Amino acid sequence: MARRDNKGRLPEAPDQRRSHQTRAKQNRDGQIPTREQLVEYLDINPNNASKRDIAKAFGIRGDDRIILKALLKEMEDDGIINRSRKVYKRTAVLPSVTVIEIPSDADPEYMVGHPAKWDDDDGERPGVLIVGGKDAKAVPGPGDRVLARISKNDDNEGPAYIAKPMKVLDAPRKSLIGVVRLVERGARLIPVERKGREMQIHAGDLNGAKDGDLVEVEQAVSGRAMVPKAKVVNVIGNPLSEKAVSLIALHNLEIPHKFPNSVVAESEAAQPADISGREDWRELPFVTIDPATAKDHDDAVYAHLDDDTNNEGGFIVYVAIADVAHYVRPGSDMEREALLRGNSVYFPDRVVPMLPEKISNNLCSLVENQNRAAMGLRMVFNADGEKTGHSFHRVLMRSAAKLSYQQAQTAIDGHPDDKTEPLLEPILKPLFAAFKAMEKAQKKRGPLALDLPERKIILNDDGLVEDVHIPERLTAHKLIEEMMIQSNVCAAETLEQHKVPLLYRVHDAPSQQKLIGLKETLSTMELNFNPGDTVKPEQFNRILAVAEQSDNPHLVNEMILRAQAQAEYTNENYGHFGLNLRRYAHFTSPIRRYADLIVHRALIRALKLGDDGLPKETDNKLAVIGEQISMTERRAMAAERETTDRLLAYFLADQIGARFPGRIAGVIGAGLFVRLDKSGADGFIPASTLGTDYFIHDEGQQALIGERTGERYRIGDQVEVRLMEAEPLAGSLRFEMLTRGERVKPPKGRRSRRPVKKTFGGRRNKR
Repeated sequence: MARRDNKGRLPEAPDQRRSHQTRAKQNRDGQIPTREQLVEYLDINPNNASKRDIAKAFGIRGDDRIILKALLKEMEDDGIINRSRKVYKRTAVLPSVTVIEIPSDADPEYMVGHPAKWDDDDGERPGVLIVGGKDAKAVPGPGDRVLARISKNDDNEGPAYIAKPMKVLDAPRKSLIGVVRLVERGARLIPVERKGREMQIHAGDLNGAKDGDLVEVEQAVSGRAMVPKAKVVNVIGNPLSEKAVSLIALHNLEIPHKFPNSVVAESEAAQPADISGREDWRELPFVTIDPATAKDHDDAVYAHLDDDTNNEGGFIVYVAIADVAHYVRPGSDMEREALLRGNSVYFPDRVVPMLPEKISNNLCSLVENQNRAAMGLRMVFNADGEKTGHSFHRVLMRSAAKLSYQQAQTAIDGHPDDKTEPLLEPILKPLFAAFKAMEKAQKKRGPLALDLPERKIILNDDGLVEDVHIPERLTAHKLIEEMMIQSNVCAAETLEQHKVPLLYRVHDAPSQQKLIGLKETLSTMELNFNPGDTVKPEQFNRILAVAEQSDNPHLVNEMILRAQAQAEYTNENYGHFGLNLRRYAHFTSPIRRYADLIVHRALIRALKLGDDGLPKETDNKLAVIGEQISMTERRAMAAERETTDRLLAYFLADQIGARFPGRIAGVIGAGLFVRLDKSGADGFIPASTLGTDYFIHDEGQQALIGERTGERYRIGDQVEVRLMEAEPLAGSLRFEMLTRGERVKPPKGRRSRRPVKKTFGGRRNKR
């Protein structure tokens, strides 16, 4: 075996030989820039770096352009730069510790992987060279997922990063799944992936599968034509007959949804907590306020006026959160399963809980009139809603009432029912009065105020969509939300004060690249936005307030949302931009989020509230845990989105040809994404079906603009579309545009040499 150098490279690896050849040519001509010069140029000119721009900047002409193209391709392959729509950019920076995926066909002697977590807006995933040594903590191979410590490849040769493996992670093989459709001789496998291929299944290979069943298969090829065939190895279930369309997403994204027997047995052995080692808060008249359909209740609230003469007009707010740490102990089977799941997953047709039912819906649910173990929090607010103090307690509490948001709101609006009538004066009015004070401080703080209505899907008895509506945003919702936010702030503050490690919930400020793009888009709407070196939520809020008076506030909300970074869990604090908070940690939902369980254990350890606090050995694992549960959160969001898309596609499948109002929700060179107003269903309109013009994608305006006519379709525009195709299994819809775009000045200097596209069956040719 050849000896590697100190960077883990073998002599004359293929990428290195290309680099040597390029440098030789560069030295002869004296015109081609070095990699370092190109990187420096891209840093200075992040939005003006097409190949033509680079050639002009370095004075490169004639045949030397071929050499430049080869150099740019080398750097792109190595992950040092990336290209998006002919513009080159410096690759985004990886965190110091992250998960790397190694391709199954990687060279074992020169393994190059890619980050598992990567924002598509940042271009192609960069290459990461895996290096080892005598002191290596882990030895990965091709196909592995590995947690690694990352450093820059400073000499700009080969991949952009170097990774030192810390731990090889489980990487189960992704199942090949589809739905069985019986035919005369055997069956067909209909893929659930949008780009999947249908396969044949011989009658003898069905393994008991029936028409409509979701199955896992092995793939094989046979015959001279090498026709792909499938053999059923596992019948997962029938999504429609079992009222669980979410089965597809669960298996497609490999989300654990069946508890191992050992986990169930452990949960069944758990017994209710008693008063031992706890403060008695059972006399405090807590109430839970949740959605009417909620089955678990992990938070309860109570408030009253502060009788301290030094805090006139102030309030004492109590929050009780289910004490999951009492039941889910470090090193237990329930603990390992909870970390694997990371969080509960909520679908329209089912819930996949993080913890077994006896824990989540029973012992850790703050059930009405039942003693329950809880982590208690007492907060003091002044008349202006500013928090002046807080303290955490381990308690035994007893919920006085279980209320829905609508019940609480209707009562406070003057129409109590039999249950809320006796609660109105002693409990509900003080709660809402406390929130009114807290709201003053919230408005002063100025969190990001996006207006993004959330649709709720109503299912019928068959588990399919019956209706879709946008629930009214009530004061009761805001009350619980703000009290939970303040509780999370208290948790982070307390743990920082006691110097106990924790997992923060962080939300970074938007990147400069996204802010520049947003500025360009807003300028086309005559909205002034100058973010400068730093940006604050209040700057976005001022733009949103101005846009509210315009004809298209939806566009501005959508654009500002897309400019935001993604929230995540990490042991390093860089604040929560959206909430405009310096420190924030999830504490209020330990039934459904593993991050909250970590914070509970950390508080128990910091405040010496028991022997089941955060173990010291977990401190060094928090970075890994943060990566894991951030991944499971993204996975859950993807699964929920996929299932919603499939349900809505089933809902609309019998309405082919129907007309719907909607808004343009996305624009790419290939076409438009349209979201229907009532259902929120998303569908695609190919640019080739928009008419006889050739449409150019203008990124700054987030629009497609007709090359000759200047007809413009822009994100946020209200349009009418016709449903042309629905694929329920893939969750995809295709529309036809019925609305003419706004006429603007055609793009300058962008005339296409292509012949004008002629479409048949489109809107323009049906006149």
